[in-house]
Amino acid sequence: MEKSVCKESVGFSRLFSKTREVTRNNGLNGSFSKIHRFGLAPIMCGIISVLISDHTQASALDQSGQSILPFLENGHYFEANAFAVDASVSGVVHDRPNLVRANQSRDTGDIGQNVQFYTAALKLQLTDQFSFGLLYDQPFAAKTAYPLRPNNSYSDNDFSQEGTSVNVESQDLSFIFGYSPFKNFQIYGGPVYQEVKGKASFRGMAYTEAFNGYEANFKEKGELGWLAGVSYQIPEIALKAAVTYRSKIKYKFQVEESIFGEPLQYVKAAKTTIETPQSVNIDFQTGVAEKTIAYMNLRWVNWKDFNIRPTQYNALTADYLNELTEGAYKKGIDLDSYQKDQYNVTLGIGHQFTEKWSFATDVGWDSGTGNPASTLGPMKGSWSMGLGAQFNPAQNYFIAAGVKYYWLGDAKSEDGAYYLPIDGIKEMAEQAEFKNNHAIAYGLKIGYHF
Repeated sequence: MEKSVCKESVGFSRLFSKTREVTRNNGLNGSFSKIHRFGLAPIMCGIISVLISDHTQASALDQSGQSILPFLENGHYFEANAFAVDASVSGVVHDRPNLVRANQSRDTGDIGQNVQFYTAALKLQLTDQFSFGLLYDQPFAAKTAYPLRPNNSYSDNDFSQEGTSVNVESQDLSFIFGYSPFKNFQIYGGPVYQEVKGKASFRGMAYTEAFNGYEANFKEKGELGWLAGVSYQIPEIALKAAVTYRSKIKYKFQVEESIFGEPLQYVKAAKTTIETPQSVNIDFQTGVAEKTIAYMNLRWVNWKDFNIRPTQYNALTADYLNELTEGAYKKGIDLDSYQKDQYNVTLGIGHQFTEKWSFATDVGWDSGTGNPASTLGPMKGSWSMGLGAQFNPAQNYFIAAGVKYYWLGDAKSEDGAYYLPIDGIKEMAEQAEFKNNHAIAYGLKIGYHF
């Protein structure tokens, strides 16, 4: 399930964080002693944190960006975040009789959906050397819905009166333990408990008569993973850097598969293995001028090794392709998968304008995970620009807000068979063109040092 066409918001949290830290900076050039005295928290974790943590329109299923920034705050700290994304995504179906009803518009309609998600964090500085953090996150998601259209390409007007849709939700709790063996250096790590659930529904001519009406329901299931990282800081110049690795998490689902509500029992039931991907985040910030901080986030997600292939779907597609190729290809296809890993880069700058107000802005780039892309998330990466503001009523707490605009990459959509080693399959598998799409994401954060 290619990331929901409504999920590119990881960059928000960073933007919020950065603005906050600029506010706390109270001046850089010629005022480094002030930075240290005021306990400068990483600008990454105020306005910047809001902008960086909003990845709702990122590639594949990536939603929050899995930021570690709250754990890098000084002293005891709590924050809560809310994000919303409004996406506009539409395309044009290829003019083929097996995809579009005669004499009908080939427009898909707007398949983008409004998305909301939430994060929260608690960090406790137990001693000078030991710290503990609890991070709540909703890291992966997808939400796409094709509207009913007369062309019947991705909707069924004859029987169910429904369109193709996908909905994936996740949440996790990270328990982080930090240790500083010497000044300004910290190692950290701990277990991660994660829950995932989802549902995919295929409707329309694009899925052939065999799969029009197919549904796969993944009931909520929880599993364990882990994270580990290191951080380093030089408070005198507001420098802070961190590298964080998160492991993949393995699930075994008993997927409920059906056609128009009738259970599929084509082969003996068996569990479907799915692994949410491993990832690496690199965060960096430094003072560059008086009351000004520059920041950066790099993120890699191993989507190339991710796939979903339910038991009945695999068996049915294997028989279908075996017949189509006259025995030349006997394997099934994935319900969803990605051809490339995701790379995401965010660069920004934050500045304190008054004792209470700070602002930040950043630009972002997401590589995408391959083109053509799945019909469940037809986009090839994105470019983005974010703006954030932070207000500090008092030195120990703040309110930050941000907005981010995404230019979604143009992509072709395919039915899952495009990359198979079958002669002529590419032309058959390509189905639609999605161009000139966009999304707007909003974020709100409150933070409190105690």
